[in-house]
Amino acid sequence: MMDILNIKSEIATNISKALKIKKPGILIVSLFFLGSLLLGLFLGWSVSETRNIINSEYITDFETALPTKLLDINGEIITEFSSDEKREIIAYQNLPQQMIDALITREDRVFFSHSGFNLKAILRGVVGIITRRSLGGGSTLTQQIAGSLYCDRSDKKIGRKIKELWWAIQMERRYSKNEILELYLNKIYFGGGTYGVNAASKYYFGHGATEITPAEAAILVIQLSNPAFYNPFDHPNRAMERQKTVLNSMVSAGFITKAQADESFEDYWANFDYTRTSTSAYMMRDDKAPWFSEYVRRELSGMIYGSDDIYTSGFTVNTTLNLAHQQIAQEVMEKYIEDANRRYKREHSSKTGVATNIYVPMTEMLALLFDIPELKVSEQRTEIVANNTYVSQINPVLDIVSLMTGTERLKVNIVNRATALAKQNEEKTTIEGTMIALDHSNGYIDALVGGSKFDSDNQFIRATQAKVQPGSTFKPLYYSAAIDSRKFTATTQISDSMVVFHTADGKPYIPLNFKGEWEGNVSLWYALTRSMNVPSLKILDGIGFDAAINRASALLGIPKNELESRSFVPVYPLGLGVCSVRPIEMARAYAIFANGGKEITPMAIRTVEDKNGNVILTPELDIRKAQSAKGDSIQVISPQTSFVMIKLLEQTVNNGGTLGAQKWHFDYRDANGNRYTMPAGGKTGTTQNWADAWTCGITPYYAAAFWFGFDKPGQSLGLNITGATLAGFAWGEYFDKVHADLPYKNWVKPLDGVIQCTVCADSGQILTESCEHSTTQWYLEGTQPTEICPIHSTSSNSVISLIRLEREMYKSGQRMNLTNIDKTPLSYDLKAPLATGESSDDEEDETEEDSKTKKGNTSSKVDYSDLME
Repeated sequence: MMDILNIKSEIATNISKALKIKKPGILIVSLFFLGSLLLGLFLGWSVSETRNIINSEYITDFETALPTKLLDINGEIITEFSSDEKREIIAYQNLPQQMIDALITREDRVFFSHSGFNLKAILRGVVGIITRRSLGGGSTLTQQIAGSLYCDRSDKKIGRKIKELWWAIQMERRYSKNEILELYLNKIYFGGGTYGVNAASKYYFGHGATEITPAEAAILVIQLSNPAFYNPFDHPNRAMERQKTVLNSMVSAGFITKAQADESFEDYWANFDYTRTSTSAYMMRDDKAPWFSEYVRRELSGMIYGSDDIYTSGFTVNTTLNLAHQQIAQEVMEKYIEDANRRYKREHSSKTGVATNIYVPMTEMLALLFDIPELKVSEQRTEIVANNTYVSQINPVLDIVSLMTGTERLKVNIVNRATALAKQNEEKTTIEGTMIALDHSNGYIDALVGGSKFDSDNQFIRATQAKVQPGSTFKPLYYSAAIDSRKFTATTQISDSMVVFHTADGKPYIPLNFKGEWEGNVSLWYALTRSMNVPSLKILDGIGFDAAINRASALLGIPKNELESRSFVPVYPLGLGVCSVRPIEMARAYAIFANGGKEITPMAIRTVEDKNGNVILTPELDIRKAQSAKGDSIQVISPQTSFVMIKLLEQTVNNGGTLGAQKWHFDYRDANGNRYTMPAGGKTGTTQNWADAWTCGITPYYAAAFWFGFDKPGQSLGLNITGATLAGFAWGEYFDKVHADLPYKNWVKPLDGVIQCTVCADSGQILTESCEHSTTQWYLEGTQPTEICPIHSTSSNSVISLIRLEREMYKSGQRMNLTNIDKTPLSYDLKAPLATGESSDDEEDETEEDSKTKKGNTSSKVDYSDLME
């Protein structure tokens, strides 16, 4: 005691010297009273808080969680995200030992020996913060649950840590270790909107916590640190790696043997459903737009941090969706997906019947006759029959037996592999579809359907996740670069004839048109609206691969580091859409055409409010600031080029193009009964082997992309299911209904830089009296035709045509200088390209109007020197 007093005296003397106090005894007394006062206050607060925890804390009491509401653009409720139905209490004695062992191993190995905190772990955490290294957390299990109950764990300040430590000590005084574990495992968040180990087990594994295996226990405990990062459905490789670490630690701690760990691990991943993605907690909720809601949920998961989560914090999410349009989209997609599968199965079964009844017996006979066992197909037939029998007969019986006996594992163990095989087969033989519509003036996602019925087995949002070949819907992207180059105009004549290209290694490459037909010289606008392959590839060659790839990637918004992996490489099949794109990217590209060439960013969330109505997130404002910072570079293409492209795309609907056969022409009446037609344009596409059917289209209000095909590549839709015959009809019906209540609106025409001319449809040159067919097209100013039609020209009508042209130009504010008119007709001398690739045929049927607008053969150079005078 005397030693302590001597030390205090010495300290006081040193302090008094520093403060120049002559009597250190007074300072000692003062410090003593001050310390006593502070100690008394601390003890008083401690007692009061101890009484509070005893009076208020009960293990099974949980505060009511507030659901997150999703509202559409008009304030109508879309759905609510709630976790209440996913909280299921389980007693400690009912928990399997491997779940407790995994938790202790992963989170707090000295849980049963400490008093609420681990000084060594705290010091390790402090060192980690100072050195900015990941050395592991410093909180015990008790601290974690105390922080969840009484603190905001997103707060990184020292004050929160001290408060958390205090509550952990009080909980250790109040409860036994088993009670704390029970509270922890019933209260803590495991991801996917599930709270507590029982609900989490059913979400991740399809069974209750009492049946958890060591591998499953390891999966659950790794969710505690970051459920979004280690979600096995979104990041299986990442989860697998961390799961191995936990299992190895359990083996080292003696909880399980190495053989048990390996067996459990192998069994888990052998039965894992790799096709499933993470989904919202409550699949049975009332949801008017389930595909869109799931997309928003995933977006929110990357925005919300800390102790708040989207299932309990009472957020209000103001979205961009128009529920009325969404309802139309869902009905249209359901109709055409069902129709496509009906048509496909009818055609497929007809062909299968012929093969089974005629060709299979023939091959089997030949195999026996000539002793060629490779020709036998009996095994394949047996497998098909067995799969069909299982799906239609055996599986329903197993379902009933498992329900009657209460043995969920019966179906899990016996059926899992067969179900996985059946599902893989279904992905190859069931046609899916997706659509996304954007308001191109602001980038709002107006409607989104990610596939057929949304459920726990079908959560792949194809509109935003699927990467598929775009086919001929890709052509307008590099056609815009051709218009920009000023080498090509809407009426540039291109030879549609057989051509042999040569690859870099000298191999011949011969592209074909649909049905292998050739039409001679055609105009660029005609080649686009009829989706002709050979003229398109010649245009691609004319502008060069770099220009085409740069323009396409800019319109699609694909970063440069992804181009090669998505087949944006300098080969000719690229010009036929042999690359990888998402439907949302195609919708964006067409939206830029309709938006005057300005970049748009598709968005689903405008603002997020907390439970008190305070705006806490402003994704739209963030996007607008980023766009504003780009300045002039936000203009992906010029307004003039975008307007010319709009007018070219219009002709697929109005000028005998591939969308011209639709029964929807967007004709409406206004409030006064006056009839009007809503402008529209677009492009169809069908990929190699008729595997994908596309239509992308625009109006002055919206841009949309529709896709139909198989989730697993390799199957053909068949000759009768194409972009024009399936996707085009879905696009037409959707846009026809969506625009029914909208007032007339026209495209925004640039104030200058474009000119409209009526020219000869056969030559693309200045119209004469003798020209039988004409076409009216738009041009970038300065690229309009300046030559008299060489096919139908005479000395007399040439002068008349020039006078007419001069009048047209004068009306548009231009002057015609005859001395500057090029004496050489506009034409293009094509070079044999050097590239590799395969051809992709498209679906384009010739209409009755085609013969009226057919190309003519451009004659040789004509001398107009007498007219120049």
